[in-house]
Amino acid sequence: MSNSETPERTLIDSISNASAARSDLDLTSLATAIKVWGRDAGFQAVGIADVDLRDAEPGLIAWLEGGCHGTMDYMAQHGTRRSRPAELVQGAIRVISARMDYLPDASSAEVVLADGNKAFIARYALGRDYHKVLRQRLQQLASRIERAIGPFGHRVFTDSAPVMEVELAKKAGIGWRGKHTLLLSRDAGSYFFLGEIYVDLPLPVDAPTTEHCGSCSKCIDACPTGAITGPYRLDARRCIAYLTIELKESIPIELRPLIGNRVYGCDDCQMVCPWNSFAKVSAEPDFQVRHGLDAATLVELFAWTAAEFQARMAGSSIYRIGYQRWLRNLAVGLGNAPTGDAVLKALHARTDDPSPLVREHVAWALSRHTDTMVKSAE
Repeated sequence: MSNSETPERTLIDSISNASAARSDLDLTSLATAIKVWGRDAGFQAVGIADVDLRDAEPGLIAWLEGGCHGTMDYMAQHGTRRSRPAELVQGAIRVISARMDYLPDASSAEVVLADGNKAFIARYALGRDYHKVLRQRLQQLASRIERAIGPFGHRVFTDSAPVMEVELAKKAGIGWRGKHTLLLSRDAGSYFFLGEIYVDLPLPVDAPTTEHCGSCSKCIDACPTGAITGPYRLDARRCIAYLTIELKESIPIELRPLIGNRVYGCDDCQMVCPWNSFAKVSAEPDFQVRHGLDAATLVELFAWTAAEFQARMAGSSIYRIGYQRWLRNLAVGLGNAPTGDAVLKALHARTDDPSPLVREHVAWALSRHTDTMVKSAE
């Protein structure tokens, strides 16, 4: 295709030759152009799906009825709105699903996890908050469509409403659902974000891709807390991402030793997935490591004041859990760290912390080290 015959040029020509009626719009050319514009906006893949999620709804209902959402009450409150996009956005008949890779150029996750004195933070959270980045790019894409065809009904979503983003991306041909429940792509693994634009345009839809997990169960076997209870089944109540990010109360005592040094999220199921050998480092500046969070120690992060946390985590996904839960998570990490003077000193410094939540987890951590020292002395 020559430069004069780009999908965008074809679309503009079709609009110029059409009447004002939407029925005259060349929807096939528009769908092709949307994918080109999506890449221009910084997405690595764009697909189009219909809004029929009836096959996914029984699984959602069973998951909610089983209480697997834990304290995330909003999921139950939204109910089937998640599986019925037309009820969420009136007039929506298609969903534009977009993928943006986030893997940063960071210290080896395996090396950090192997060092009990280091703090492991999920790779997606090492840079700036992805919500703002994706929302801005999705809106940019929507505005570009509007410039081409005029006003149309649409709404942008970035993990901000009851949207079954994995199911929609699966229908849009962007990838398949892995046994860890995340979306997988043959050329990108799973280190990516998903965003959606619900639209009232009858665009042609893309065909789903085939699945390629086969008999592999590495993600299930690797889960530190056994949260992946079987293929395609995740109990959030045991998931480290839920425990360190969504849970507002105390982390269950029986799960604390299993968390290790993971203080914000967990990537274990992704790290062992063979398809992530194809994941590429993102060129997006906003997703690159900030404040040395890819190799920081538990002790140095635990020493941050509230003001330091607010200043350094501003614009980060981590900011939303707040200072108290940040300290709670770090206290668990320190409780699982090798016993040493620096670790004990850091914990003792917060035995009288103003937060009962922090004090409880500090006391637990210190008891772990006391037990270790007693056993060593025997």
